Amino acid sequence: MDMQDVLPRDAIPGIDNPAFDTSYFGDPDDEVIAVEADPPRAYPVRVLSYHEIVNDVLEATESSGDDERPVAVTWCPICASAVVYDRTVDGQTLTFGTSGKLADDALVMYDRETESEWKQPLGRAISGPLDGRELSVVPSSILTWAQFRTTYPDGVVLQPVHGGPDDARGNSPREAYDMTPYDRYVANPEFGLRAMRGEGPQRTWDRTDIDAKTTVIGVVHEDDAVAYPVPQIRAAEGVITDTVGGLEIVVVASSDTAMRAFENPGYEFELRDETLYGDGVTWDLSTGQSNDGRHLARVPSRRLYAFAWQDDHGTESFYSLN
Repeated sequence: MDMQDVLPRDAIPGIDNPAFDTSYFGDPDDEVIAVEADPPRAYPVRVLSYHEIVNDVLEATESSGDDERPVAVTWCPICASAVVYDRTVDGQTLTFGTSGKLADDALVMYDRETESEWKQPLGRAISGPLDGRELSVVPSSILTWAQFRTTYPDGVVLQPVHGGPDDARGNSPREAYDMTPYDRYVANPEFGLRAMRGEGPQRTWDRTDIDAKTTVIGVVHEDDAVAYPVPQIRAAEGVITDTVGGLEIVVVASSDTAMRAFENPGYEFELRDETLYGDGVTWDLSTGQSNDGRHLARVPSRRLYAFAWQDDHGTESFYSLN
C-alpha cells in the first residue's frame, strides 16, 4: 500500500453538524448520494468534494423500525468513491475526519476517538488501535438532484457550509463549491493524485478490457468481492445476475446515475426503457419497490473507479461477460 502525506490533518474540513433543507443551490444534473431515512437525505457531490466526510445521524424509517443510526457519508474525489458507513464499532460511535494522507491515491480518514486511520474505499482501519477492523456499509444510491427530488418529494438536502451572506470572501455557494477542478480531473485520461493536482508519482494501467477510470459497482459479501464495470452491465442489456459470497444478487445500470444492486429473489429481470421488469411487475430502480407494493432488498455496494477497486481487491475481482 502506497502512503502519502499530502495535507495537514483536517485541512479538508469534514462536516460534523450537518444542516438540511428542501432547496439546493446547484444544478438539476448534479449528482447526490441518496440515503433512505425519515425524511430521505441527499448529500451533493458538489459539497462533498470540498468536505469529503459528513458525520450524520439518520432517523429511522417507519418500515425499518431501527433506532437512530450514526453514519459517515464519505467521498473521495480522486477515486470517485461514494460510500456510506455505519460509524458504530464495538458499541462505540466514531467521528471521522480527513487525515491529510492518501493510500494508493485514496482518501485516508481517521477517527477522533482512537486516532485509527481508515482507507475510505475499503472501509478498513489500516493503522492504530482498530487496525484491521471494517466498517459496515449502509445502502445508498447515486442520483441526480432532479432524480432525487422526483423520487423523494419529501426529501431534504445537505446545506452548504461555505458561501452566502456570511462568507468571508463574499462568495456565493456556487462560487465556494466550484466544480471546475474536479470536472477537469474527470475529463483527464490519467488518474491518481498526479492527474488531480499535477504532483505525485505517475501511475500506469496495464489492463485493456476496462480503463482505469471506468465506473464500477463493487459488492463485498462474506469473503468475496466482485466489481461490475458499468460498460459490462450495459452490454448485458442493463442487468446482471450473479452470486457473491453465497448471496444471489441482481445488478442494474440504466444510466450513469441509476446503478443499483439488489438481493435476487429468484425472478427473471429485464430492463426496458429505463424500467425494470420481473415477476410480472415493474420495479422502481431508486427504491426497489414494485408497483404491487413489494420491495427488493438493497445490497450494500460501492461506486468507484476501477483502479481504486483493483488496488484493494486485485486484478481478478472484476466480473466479465466472457
